Amino acid sequence: MLYADSARNRLVGIGLVSLTYLIFSLLDGGAKWLVQGMPVVMVVWLRFLTQVVSAGIVLFPLRGFSLVKTSHLRWHLARAAMFVAMTGMNFWSLQYLQLTVTSSIFFSAPIIIALISAPLLGEKLDAGRLAAIFAGFCGVLIIVHPWSADFHPAMILSVINAFLYAAFMMMTRHLAAYDSPETIQYLPAVGATLVLTPFALAAWEAPDSWLEWTVACLLGVFGGLGHYLLALAHRYAPSSVIAPFVYQQVLYMALFGYIEFGDVPGVAVWIGAAIVIGSGLYLFTRERGRT
Repeated sequence: MLYADSARNRLVGIGLVSLTYLIFSLLDGGAKWLVQGMPVVMVVWLRFLTQVVSAGIVLFPLRGFSLVKTSHLRWHLARAAMFVAMTGMNFWSLQYLQLTVTSSIFFSAPIIIALISAPLLGEKLDAGRLAAIFAGFCGVLIIVHPWSADFHPAMILSVINAFLYAAFMMMTRHLAAYDSPETIQYLPAVGATLVLTPFALAAWEAPDSWLEWTVACLLGVFGGLGHYLLALAHRYAPSSVIAPFVYQQVLYMALFGYIEFGDVPGVAVWIGAAIVIGSGLYLFTRERGRT
């Protein structure tokens, strides 16, 4: 079920989605490190397999078979297919693009959501919030200035991924009215695991070290926890409210890119970060002041 649309619930949704994108940044950073030496399909499969196993160990004792019961199976099947496509395209792109480049393209998703959520979901989007969304996107562009990057086909996949993710987010909002967050994050992972299993086994290469095994297993934990929190956030706040807070992920991406791969952010990163943070604070203040 969806909670009442109030200032307090919107702030809870904003907090949950902020934690979500920190976790997703850990997931992308770990995936980029793994795909440097492992087949992409195997990394994607391990990401979903470990999510299914770890989430199942935690959730089945609490929820039983209600965890996998739904009256909206078609929506979950569609999300499973999108899950496979999005994760595969993202992990493949991370072989060739920096974390900040893939994230900058990905950040067009909130704009897509904001523009179409009002007519499709009946959510109100006023001029102030729309302006803040565009300001945040401009800040991201300043951070990564993608116009200076050498073109690579992976960028096209990242653009397609942004459109898929916009649809995925809106579908999550729709399902949040009927199914629990646990079911919403678990069923698509099961479907993705089943689809990818034969391809992953055909390309199987055992990880070389305990560190690779550990990171591969953590991908599933991060993925399951992140999507659980994302589904929960949609219960508290409309898509048009929480979508702008995806922008803070670029700060985490820049940090992980430096720590993992030695990418040093320039002055433009800090200028853009100030705009992104300013947009987020503006939106946060507006939601706190709602009655």
